[in-house]
Amino acid sequence: MIQMKAIKKIYSTGKVDVEALRGIDLGVEKNEFISVMGPSGSGKSTLMNIMGCLDTPTSGEYYLDGEKVQTKSPNQLAEIRNLKIGFVFQNFNLLPYATALENVEVPLIFKGVSSKKRRKRAEELLDQVGLKDRMDHKPTELSGGEMQRVSIARALACEPSLILADEPTGNLDSISGGEIVDLFENLWKKGHTIIVITHDTEISRRTQRIIKLRDGMVVDGF
Repeated sequence: MIQMKAIKKIYSTGKVDVEALRGIDLGVEKNEFISVMGPSGSGKSTLMNIMGCLDTPTSGEYYLDGEKVQTKSPNQLAEIRNLKIGFVFQNFNLLPYATALENVEVPLIFKGVSSKKRRKRAEELLDQVGLKDRMDHKPTELSGGEMQRVSIARALACEPSLILADEPTGNLDSISGGEIVDLFENLWKKGHTIIVITHDTEISRRTQRIIKLRDGMVVDGF
């Protein structure tokens, strides 16, 4: 599913160039459940941004589902993000004045799905993540764990081939965090490919493979 060859990312900050990634070689197979770990500044977020087509590498090659990503235009990258990648963020990134149902519908609006079909899809997904009775609640009326479940349902809306989660339990207590890990594990068992950026050992010990980064390089878990 993912093939990265000699990926480098350099940020220019005035007179200084910062090498965030230093030649990443990495492959991810379909239906893998992977955690990416490393200290602050190791390149985890940069790697996720490139995997998620939110950023492009300075050099190297990135293939997603056999397509060479870095040659795509901004509009093509946006289409890939909407159709092939589901994002789950630490801070949930939900629309504050929209209901859980409306939040899940957002990617389907951009995809051009009709109102009736996207409502049905959103209802099914919220039921799947255990929020059947909370569909009409706004984020301020939900717990942290419930908000993260909404964001997972939203990530699944367009049936992506890849789910990327950035510190998905970072703002949750241990019980809610454990429930989110259970949900990811169930999604993986149903055939989803999941990559989680995390400091949480409770997540990493339940993934198939742990990729460890240090100083912009993969040091373990090739």
